[in-house]
Amino acid sequence: MNRASFTHTVAALCAVFALCARAAEAPKGGAPRQPASVKFHKAPSEESPAAREKRLKRECKGRANAGMCLGYTR
Repeated sequence: MNRASFTHTVAALCAVFALCARAAEAPKGGAPRQPASVKFHKAPSEESPAAREKRLKRECKGRANAGMCLGYTR
């Protein structure tokens, strides 16, 4: 690589780095954005509270009154 090519390459790299630094420093225009509201969608396979209670009463008969069965072992 001759001296002229090396000088042009170094100058091009300096220009690229300067543009990148300038883009990083550029302030974002306008007021800060408010976060979007989060919406939770129920899965189609999710059971309703009434269905869960019926299932626990059915499954917890005769089991120890602990864990998931706490209060359902009548």
